[in-house]
Amino acid sequence: MPVKIRLQRHGSKKRPFYFIVVADARSPRDGKFIQKLGTYNPLTVPATIQIDRQKALEWLHKGAQPTDTVRRILSFKGVLYLKHLLRGVGLGLFDDATAMIKFQAWHEEHEANNMRKQEEARRQQRARRQPPMIKRVEVKAPEVVAPVEAPVAEAAPNEEA
Repeated sequence: MPVKIRLQRHGSKKRPFYFIVVADARSPRDGKFIQKLGTYNPLTVPATIQIDRQKALEWLHKGAQPTDTVRRILSFKGVLYLKHLLRGVGLGLFDDATAMIKFQAWHEEHEANNMRKQEEARRQQRARRQPPMIKRVEVKAPEVVAPVEAPVAEAAPNEEA
């Protein structure tokens, strides 16, 4: 029985909301599933993802294949990185404690980046809501300069002889 980790659509028309589920590959998209692992809401900025890492990791170790979108979600949440680290533990490259330290360091950095992105999105949204500031430019009227009269040459006294 091939098992997939995939999205199950919920929500109304043009307002998608997904459950991340483990299901038999032969069952319909929104049909019967084995276990619910979490939720995914693509409408928020950034997308809201809630997933049980341990359950997802167990299913990956059992051989469940994630779909492309779910693979991206698992990668984003660190489940695939944790699987990678645990494989290194199994091969004897490092111990469990070192793997968890590496994962915690990655997780903290990842969360800081996500918080920065959320704040930037909020800032851009606020900027879009506010009308643009119109600067008042004072226009000075040009100074009126009185025309300079040319000096009139004094006429020579008429000579009458």
